Amino acid sequence: MRYLITGTAGFIGFHLARRLLDDGHFVTGFDGLTPYYDVRLKERRHAILSRSNGFRPVIGMLEDRDALEKAAEVGEPDVIVHLAAQAGVRYSLENPKAYVDSNLIGSWNMLELAKAVQPKHLLLASTSSIYGANEKIPFAETDRADEPMTLYAATKKSGELMAHSYAHLHGIPTTAFRFFTVYGPWGRPDMALFKFVDSILNDRPIEIYGEGRMSRDFTYIDDLVEGIVRLMAAVPTEATRIEGIDTLSRHAPFRVVNIGGGQPVELMQFVETVEAAIGKPAIREMLPMQQGDVPRTFAAPDLLDALTGFKPSISVQEGVKRFVDWYRAEMTSA
Repeated sequence: MRYLITGTAGFIGFHLARRLLDDGHFVTGFDGLTPYYDVRLKERRHAILSRSNGFRPVIGMLEDRDALEKAAEVGEPDVIVHLAAQAGVRYSLENPKAYVDSNLIGSWNMLELAKAVQPKHLLLASTSSIYGANEKIPFAETDRADEPMTLYAATKKSGELMAHSYAHLHGIPTTAFRFFTVYGPWGRPDMALFKFVDSILNDRPIEIYGEGRMSRDFTYIDDLVEGIVRLMAAVPTEATRIEGIDTLSRHAPFRVVNIGGGQPVELMQFVETVEAAIGKPAIREMLPMQQGDVPRTFAAPDLLDALTGFKPSISVQEGVKRFVDWYRAEMTSA
C-alpha cells in the first residue's frame, strides 16, 4: 500500500510512518519542520525514516497547496493520514494565529487534496481536548463536544466538522480519531513526561499544575499506532455500523473514534511513576490550574474495541520506563 502521512517529522507521524515502513509499505511524509520546538529533533526523526527505501519526504507547510499537491504526485497514495497540526493546549494562548493557519486553513487544503486524490480512506487526528470540561465520564464519542476550553480544541473540532462535510459532498471515506495524552520515546519536549524527566535528571523542579488534582488517560505511542493501523482497515460504511455506540454518520461515510484505554491515572501517581523509573525524587513545585486545562480525561474505548478488537493496554509503569530508557540513551548524549 502507498500512504501519504502529514507530520512525519513529528512525534506521532514518525512512529506511524516507521511502523508502516517496517510492514513493507511505501510512505510519503509531508512536514513543515516548524520551530515550535527544537527542529533538530524533527530532523533526527526524518533521518531515521530516510534509512528506508520506501520513504519519501516532502518538506512544506500545510498552508502551501502546491507543496501538498507535490506530495500527492510523489506518493500516489491509497490512504491519507493527516496528523500534522499546530499542537499544544497552552501555546494556543500565546500564538492563536498558528492554530488558525495550520489547523483550519491547512486542514482545508488537506481536504481539497483528498477530494482530488479520492483515497480509499482518509484518517485525521483529533483530540480529547474537544470534550472540554465534560463532567460525564468516561468520554464517549457520542457525547456532545461543543464547549471547547481552548482555541486548539476549537480548531480540532472544526477539522472534524469540515471533514464530515467533505465526506458527505465528495464521498471520501473518513475516520477522525481522538487522541488521549499520548506519550513515549521521541515525544515532544513540551509534553509533561519529557519535561519531568529532563528536569529530574538535571536537578530542576518540576511544575505540577492544578496542585496535582488532575487525571489523564495516558496512551503509550505503540498502542496509539496499533489503533490507527487497525482503524485503517475499518473503512466507514453502513455495513460496519456498530449499533448503540457508533458515530457513523447517517449522511456521510464519516466516523469519530476515541483512541484511549479508559484507564485514567492521577497526576501525582504519574509523578511517582516517573520518580521510580528514574530512581530519583523530583523537586516538586505545586502550581494552580493553568488557563485552558481540564481536570480529567477519560476515554470510552468501546467503539475502538468493537471496530478493531483492540484497545490500548500498555501500563503507565511500562511506558514511562521505556521513555526513560530512551531518554537516557538518545537525549543525554545528543
